[in-house]
Amino acid sequence: MDAPSKPIDRIVIVGGGTAGWMAAAALAHTFNGSGKTVTLVESAVIGIIGVGEATIPEILKFNARLGIDEADFLRETKATFKLGIEFDGWRREGERYFHPFGAFGLDMEGIAFHHFWLKARAEGGDEPLETYSMAWQAARRGRFAHPQGGPQSPLSSLGYAYHFDAGLYAAFLRRFAEGQGVVRHEGKVVEVRRGEDGDLSGLTLDDGRTIEGDFFIDCTGFIGLLIERTLEAGYEDWSRWLPCDSAVAVPCERAGPLSPYTRATAREAGWQWRIPLQHRVGNGYVYASDHISHDAAEAALMARLEGPALAEPRRLRFKTGRRRECWKRNCVAVGLSSGFLEPLESTSIHLIQSAITKLINLFPAKRDDDGLRATFNALMEEEFTTVRDFLILHYKVTERAGTTFWDEVRTMTVPDRLVEKIALFQATGRIVRRDHDIFAESSWLAVAVGQGVKPTGRHPVSDVLGRDENRGRLAAIRDSIWRTADALPSHEEALTAAMGVRRG
Repeated sequence: MDAPSKPIDRIVIVGGGTAGWMAAAALAHTFNGSGKTVTLVESAVIGIIGVGEATIPEILKFNARLGIDEADFLRETKATFKLGIEFDGWRREGERYFHPFGAFGLDMEGIAFHHFWLKARAEGGDEPLETYSMAWQAARRGRFAHPQGGPQSPLSSLGYAYHFDAGLYAAFLRRFAEGQGVVRHEGKVVEVRRGEDGDLSGLTLDDGRTIEGDFFIDCTGFIGLLIERTLEAGYEDWSRWLPCDSAVAVPCERAGPLSPYTRATAREAGWQWRIPLQHRVGNGYVYASDHISHDAAEAALMARLEGPALAEPRRLRFKTGRRRECWKRNCVAVGLSSGFLEPLESTSIHLIQSAITKLINLFPAKRDDDGLRATFNALMEEEFTTVRDFLILHYKVTERAGTTFWDEVRTMTVPDRLVEKIALFQATGRIVRRDHDIFAESSWLAVAVGQGVKPTGRHPVSDVLGRDENRGRLAAIRDSIWRTADALPSHEEALTAAMGVRRG
């Protein structure tokens, strides 16, 4: 007769930072009143990465699920609004395009707007796709407003996210989590103990204390103390498609207005980020160390800052890829311990959020539930893979030339599923999203078109409109978007109002 399955009453999170405290806050909030306990172990001696400061719109759902007030969040984390990402030099040097949060134009005749834009281009029109993006027209003017109005209102098509200080966000969530009953233990883990069945059973800290648990969340970063060093879950290396393996990051003083978007600028051996916060600008250079030395990359970043540096630069090393099993035995990896994909599309914090949400939805009543574990791992594999393909797209369809880095990524062999996606878009103008794809059709469209992919076909329904009627409709949509954008408050004014702060 089989031994009875063990219940899960004690949840132990190892590691703090953004991943640890997001997990603690969400689990404690979800299981409040259930009798389950949530304990978090972290050491002040072990530093956190803490450079992930840009997000995608899904973060609004996470905050809303916890009942976090936006005004409090904006004040406590020094956050700003984000309407998308400007890509500078990714197609060719000196050219820019924008990946907006939100739709392009207005869908017509039951199909996506861009097919009518493609029709207009085929018939001699020359308006860029960004002309019809509410998010970009607001962003380029330095303006912001929350989404509002009915389907015909340009503002209803807006999506937005945040830039924030990751360290302040972790501290904000810690206060929230401790208010929900989470118990924090300061200490360094020196031993991970396992039971006779092979499951994790407890931790020994450097001062001799022991922490026992039934279920463990690994938020220990790249080292994967539980999931890899102890349980040997394995790692799938994706650096053949995403060759950047290093980054250097530094904050600086801001010069100029507070822009409501992230900027990613193509550089000689990678790319540079710019993330505007209320109190500073976050900067970083993500690069391939085979193509530029660490010292040269740091010097290049420091020479390009818009204002005085506010700290010493920090260097990071990583290997892009994912954990083969994000959930193994009674342990789930969340954050960097589950894998790493460069922050080109601000997905790091989302992948933390996604893992937590999936875990809560699939949380087992007993420890040995193989079906839930397999489902979680399959979902995380699909999500990591879909994000991977979206990032590869940025490198593969570039027209940049002249450096070995860009020549290599432009000509590399990419996964078959991405080859098929690009080919379908080139031939038909169609973008078919996979299940669990966090990026909307408009996101794939923005990057593909922005970097020069030109479809030779389009949906035949677009021909139900004659040339003049189609152009007239597009002009009306454009004019409505531009009039709306001109009337919006500045980003700084909107931010001040959202925080409930009275201006001097």
